[in-house]
Amino acid sequence: MATKKMISVTTKTGDKGTSGLANGKRVPKSSFIFEVLGTQDELNSWLGVCISKLSDDFADQREFLYEVQDTLFYIGAEIAQSPKAKLEETSLTKLERFSDKLQAGMEDGWTTKFLYPGGNQVAAWIDVARTVSRRFERTVVKHSQEELISPLILKYVNRLSDYLFVLRCYVNSREQYEERKFSYKEKVIKGTK
Repeated sequence: MATKKMISVTTKTGDKGTSGLANGKRVPKSSFIFEVLGTQDELNSWLGVCISKLSDDFADQREFLYEVQDTLFYIGAEIAQSPKAKLEETSLTKLERFSDKLQAGMEDGWTTKFLYPGGNQVAAWIDVARTVSRRFERTVVKHSQEELISPLILKYVNRLSDYLFVLRCYVNSREQYEERKFSYKEKVIKGTK
């Protein structure tokens, strides 16, 4: 019986502080592109946490989050200059459609006030993913000021955090969690009046 040779994840090609892009070019690990790709990876990991926490009551959203993860891999590959990767317009359309559908389902309870992050545990995890999504968007925008980034990617990453906000509201609504709404109040700081 032939034994299988284990494939090592260690390539040692980055031992001198460089890493390879999808097009084969090696660049310093300190290059901003790796901040972008690292944030994309972090966001994808947080989405994995959210997927693992969503109950079967949210199976359709859980399945859609798998698609979002897949799309993020394509975005990362396109940013890393893979000649094979290209984000499709249908990904953006589907993201917008899912967001609109969820929001329409909460029409009676929708608020225009700022909401405190959190709610039930799943919504709190989604809020964390939402904030990482916003950071990912900022890194993509900054990177686009130096490198050509598809306008479709910029639109998608902008809409993604919107969808995640709507999803956390939807989860809280379905779980009958009463949102804490922030409102501005005049506060007197001791010693100022």
